[in-house]
Amino acid sequence: MKKVKISLNSIDKVKAFVNDVTKFDTDFDLVSGRYVIDAKSIMGIFSLDLSKTIDLNIHGDENIEQVLSVLKPYIVD
Repeated sequence: MKKVKISLNSIDKVKAFVNDVTKFDTDFDLVSGRYVIDAKSIMGIFSLDLSKTIDLNIHGDENIEQVLSVLKPYIVD
């Protein structure tokens, strides 16, 4: 499992993010405080506080480099 921090601070970013993660068969979880949301659920994402950075857990290691390159616009350091 790989963990990165992402920022989804606009509606357009959320829509683009969901479109990007649904291209992969890998499971993605967004973790914000005590809440864990399926990253492929746009309604679930809107239930989080999007003004803060969110932890993204990427399950599976088979194509992690490809996943990270697609998600690069959302990742914060």
